[in-house]
Amino acid sequence: MAKKQFKAESKRLLDLMINSIYTHKEIFLRELISNASDAIDKLYYKSLTEDISGLSREQFSIRIDIDEENRTLKITDNGIGMTKDELEKNLGTIAKSGSLAFKSENEDEKMEDIDIIGQFGVGFYSAFMVSDKVTVLSKAYGEETAYEWQSSGADGYTITESEKEGNGTEITLYIKEDTDEENYSEYLQQFRLRMLIKRYSDYIRYPIQMMVEKSRPASGEENEYETYSELETLNSMVPMWKKNKNELTEEDYNHFYKEKFFDYADPAKVIHTDVEGVVSYTSLMFIPGQRPYNYYSKDYEKGLQLYSSGVLIMDKCADLLPDYFSFVRGLVDSQDLSLNISREMLQHDRQLKAIAKRIEKKIKGELEAMLKTDREKYLEFYKNFGIQLKYGMYDNYGANKDVLKDLVMFHSSSEKALTTFAEYVSRMKEEQNYIYYATGSGTEAIDKLPQTELLKDKGFEILYLTDEIDEFALQVLHEYEGKEFKSVSAEDLGIEETEEEKAAAEKQAEDSKELLEYMKEVLGDKVTEVRLSQRLKSHPVCLTAKGGLSIEMEKVLNQMPMDEKIQAERVLEINAKHDILEALTKAFALEDERATVDKYTNLLYNQALLIEGLPVDDPVAFSNAICDLMVK
Repeated sequence: MAKKQFKAESKRLLDLMINSIYTHKEIFLRELISNASDAIDKLYYKSLTEDISGLSREQFSIRIDIDEENRTLKITDNGIGMTKDELEKNLGTIAKSGSLAFKSENEDEKMEDIDIIGQFGVGFYSAFMVSDKVTVLSKAYGEETAYEWQSSGADGYTITESEKEGNGTEITLYIKEDTDEENYSEYLQQFRLRMLIKRYSDYIRYPIQMMVEKSRPASGEENEYETYSELETLNSMVPMWKKNKNELTEEDYNHFYKEKFFDYADPAKVIHTDVEGVVSYTSLMFIPGQRPYNYYSKDYEKGLQLYSSGVLIMDKCADLLPDYFSFVRGLVDSQDLSLNISREMLQHDRQLKAIAKRIEKKIKGELEAMLKTDREKYLEFYKNFGIQLKYGMYDNYGANKDVLKDLVMFHSSSEKALTTFAEYVSRMKEEQNYIYYATGSGTEAIDKLPQTELLKDKGFEILYLTDEIDEFALQVLHEYEGKEFKSVSAEDLGIEETEEEKAAAEKQAEDSKELLEYMKEVLGDKVTEVRLSQRLKSHPVCLTAKGGLSIEMEKVLNQMPMDEKIQAERVLEINAKHDILEALTKAFALEDERATVDKYTNLLYNQALLIEGLPVDDPVAFSNAICDLMVK
């Protein structure tokens, strides 16, 4: 029979489909098995609609046969098969999908139990990525004659009459010879095919079978083994996530998670949902019980596995998870996604976005429920992934702060444990106007900060921020339930003073004005201002900052690789009630003691730096100044 040309725009189109659409050559096996499953589904549907007796699901299967010597790989199904005309239409025209046409023509209730996977008519041509030649021997159900389609690629194809027992389709791939760049022989190896089927087609609903070579003890021979071949079903067929939740135990979920995601610890939380609506899907997600070793590194890759009717489309679909929930592992299975022509590429449309939005809402809801009903488990989760939630609040200029604000926790000065914003607000005193916080390297260090004394004295609770991202996250959030966040180092703590207290403070500040201005001159541009402090109780001095950049934020930013160092507008505060102010005032009153004032000023500044965890400018001078005081 004369060779026919493909009914497509050009040979270049086929070349494009073979070489450019698919990222990995191994995908060909998934595509051909999916097509075989479609063919079986079509016959099963026909049996339901035409009341054909003698056909049941148990009779259907997909067979894989390897011939290493002749370098052929055969995929056989006992599905509906194709007539000569159907071979011409479906395989002679690139991007012509018989499956898509079948699905469009049969939209009724009996299709509910049918999964038509291939809809674009290009998956078959992926076979040419690994084959020099492909033959398709097919016999349509109810027909007497079989036909063979044969092609070596873009040069065209032939269709000839042939013979075949029973209905169905048999595709034979003549595998290419190996090259320096490609090992095509791997597709003739049992273990490799088993792995690919397990990876991509494990949940095809019909058994995928192959003769597998095994070994057993030889009869009558000690320590001798013989090899034999046995037909083995390679796929699980029924996805666990498609089973009724009532049939599954906690042990079932834990085993599946550990095997599927290579973790030795049980998950902290299982989220199994079936959603029906504009977009229907099933999701099975897990919150890990421990943090992956590389979670906070650039090597960690987020995403959920994406299936379409049980066929793996993407191993990690990042678009299904927001970054702040990137710790979640699991999968989504949907028939409703608009897949692109290769099933390997997704169209970024409203369906995928709708699924992602629902998944985000579901994860948030499950975490909130865990926080309310199992606090101990939530605290363990938070120890592993709390920082990620805080980064999520700050990221993208705080776009997701409202999603996460009820999930984050901080150490409380009064509770001596982690607390939420809602819990803090519920305990606020009637006269308290702000949510107070303090930053530092650890809770013990923060607890000793001079700036916290006044607030503690009034019984106001303080949140201790110990992670680098904390203050950035709070500044983006700005307020919670109408209560603004305020640092203990803020210029105005918002504490009501009596008229008498205000007048006394103003008079003391006026009396010390010249001294404070002189101290500012001594320190130069190291500080923006030197002033008296009413917030300090027992401590003589502290360092605070003006404006939006705090001293703790300064430290964090300066750890980053930048050409110029950043410095907050530092303010040196002197305790207005401490004896040190009297000593400074006396020395300043004497002209010949100005050198002493200079020394005291630098000592106090360096002390303030050390309290804040900052390095002193000149450690040698600081040490000598202390020694001078000791020998006086």
